[in-house]
Amino acid sequence: MNNIEEQKEKLKRVQDVFKLIKEKEIKMIDFRFTDMPGQWQHFSIPADKLEESCFYEGLGFDGSSIRGWKSIDESDMLVMPDATTAKIDPFIKHKSLYIICDIVDPMTMKPYERDPRLIARKAVEYMKSTGVADVAHFGPEAEFFILDHVAYNINEYSSWYRIDSREGFWNTGSEAEANLGHKIKVKEGYFPVPPSDSTNDLRNLMVENLINLGIDVEVQHHEVATAGQSEIDFRFGPLLETADNLQTFKYVVKNTAREAGKTATFMPKPIFGDNGSGMHTHVSLWKDGKPLFAGDQYAGLSEMAVHFIGGLLKHAPSLLAFTNPTTNSYKRLVPGYEAPVNLVYSMRNRSACIRIPTYSNSPKAKRIEFRCPDGTANPYLAFAAILLAGLDGVENKIDPGPHVDKDIYHLSEAEKKGIRQAPGSLEISLENLQRDHDFLLKGGVFSEDIIQTWIDYKMEKEVKEVQLRPHPYEFHLYYEV
Repeated sequence: MNNIEEQKEKLKRVQDVFKLIKEKEIKMIDFRFTDMPGQWQHFSIPADKLEESCFYEGLGFDGSSIRGWKSIDESDMLVMPDATTAKIDPFIKHKSLYIICDIVDPMTMKPYERDPRLIARKAVEYMKSTGVADVAHFGPEAEFFILDHVAYNINEYSSWYRIDSREGFWNTGSEAEANLGHKIKVKEGYFPVPPSDSTNDLRNLMVENLINLGIDVEVQHHEVATAGQSEIDFRFGPLLETADNLQTFKYVVKNTAREAGKTATFMPKPIFGDNGSGMHTHVSLWKDGKPLFAGDQYAGLSEMAVHFIGGLLKHAPSLLAFTNPTTNSYKRLVPGYEAPVNLVYSMRNRSACIRIPTYSNSPKAKRIEFRCPDGTANPYLAFAAILLAGLDGVENKIDPGPHVDKDIYHLSEAEKKGIRQAPGSLEISLENLQRDHDFLLKGGVFSEDIIQTWIDYKMEKEVKEVQLRPHPYEFHLYYEV
């Protein structure tokens, strides 16, 4: 599509937005964008204040208050609404249309380099420039917990949290309310029917809300853990579109739960002793409408797919700084909870960090599943980093080594030797990112500034802050010393 055609298409999309506003009697326009850690931010204007020029000239806001962005002396920023993303918000009382935005520097009118959405777009552009592929499909499986109660408090003299779920195994003896039984035991939450699965109706409502927003949902079910652990999968799609959809997905899950008097969290490990929540991410490359990961190699993969795996495995220790970007992420990545702690690849084996699904023999279904990521990841940064790591493997024909088809958790000590492990903490992942990030700089997708900003932010705001605070369990261990 040439520039003239792009402008005509943009104008049509903008005009469609105004038609929608009139037809649906929209009262407010909500502009949304993603900060560096990965959370949606927003502000709104009355619908009658929206002009066509807003889509070309942007709207101003204070960027210095956004995490990981401009300093106070460079605060002015612009949101540039993307008309293709306009959707009616089902949760706002006054009928609202939300639009996902890109970020622009008003001094240069160029895209702001720390905008996560820009980084995702640049990753796709770089992929196309290599000639390897023209579409990167991503399919995330973001797990989450639906809870009935959460409370926590942090200060200088106390630290505590408390969560509760009516279906939680710890409530088998509850007398605080009518206890109707059917509690899910630890690690026994996979696929039980109601009444044990107490959140089925709520997940169906989440599915309905997602479908109404144009998200193509494929399946919903209870997950392995007790206390309402859930999964809703939506259809894969191009990288940028999928990242946008994931932000919408999390918004819908959280708000649907809240309207039902419950709370939903994508925190990887909110419950000690049970499975955590991951975001297994399916990836495939396509060119000219044809899948590129199907072939005659191991598990029906192409040579390109094998090399893509090689790139992921080589860079996994640094890659996890983006795909598993919180201190809590590494409380999930431990042996014994189906967590993908082993940096190997395998067909069907869920103890490996990369799995090749075998549900279908269709070339269109051939993909790899990177099992490490979790729902705390900024999807734009995580997907971009995954793509660049894989492309580095393709471009340099990186050998992923031998596949492992045994249950790695039950290998002998001799057999385990030589199997690399995922980093044990966010700090270690960040240290690896500091040493290994040249693959992220290709095509100017990431920059040294972005990477260093990410490392500094995570170290100062999260790693060190957690390290400095006494943990409640330390009182159990050490108070009587």
